[in-house]
Amino acid sequence: MTPTGSSSRLPQGGPRFALVGASGYIAPRHMQAIRDCGGQLLAALDPFDSVGILDSYAPEAEFFTQPEEFEKYLYQRRAEGAGADYVSICSPNYLHDPHIRMALRAGADALCEKPLVLHPADIAALKALEVETGRRVWTVLQLRVHPALVALRARLAAEAAAQGETASKKKFCCRT
Repeated sequence: MTPTGSSSRLPQGGPRFALVGASGYIAPRHMQAIRDCGGQLLAALDPFDSVGILDSYAPEAEFFTQPEEFEKYLYQRRAEGAGADYVSICSPNYLHDPHIRMALRAGADALCEKPLVLHPADIAALKALEVETGRRVWTVLQLRVHPALVALRARLAAEAAAQGETASKKKFCCRT
């Protein structure tokens, strides 16, 4: 879908969001968080046009399958004084870096889970782009409260306690 001038249908107030990777595993959590904080989802990008979940959270949002059209829409909204405040990035890890760059250049802060980049050297370029644009990159750690991870952490802590160790001293990452 291309922009249809439907931005007047969007609710007023609250932070404005755009979302990249609408069909991804974590995207519904981002959409729920946007709704929970009183935000407006202006637009979403995904290469697959069968993203029905989007209609459950933001039926008024524009939807794009082409990154160039999505980016153009973000620039247009910014020029109108109604651009996205945040771009929530839910794309595969290898696309985080270019999607963060797109968000910053479009005048929005980027919200992205780890890893922000695949190559540590790319962090310096993102920091420079933050300075250049005056926008920020924010790391989201949503999975730290995922029920499976909370249960695993509790199980490992219980095992450590049973062995007389404190959970903070146990090296869980090295367990077999």
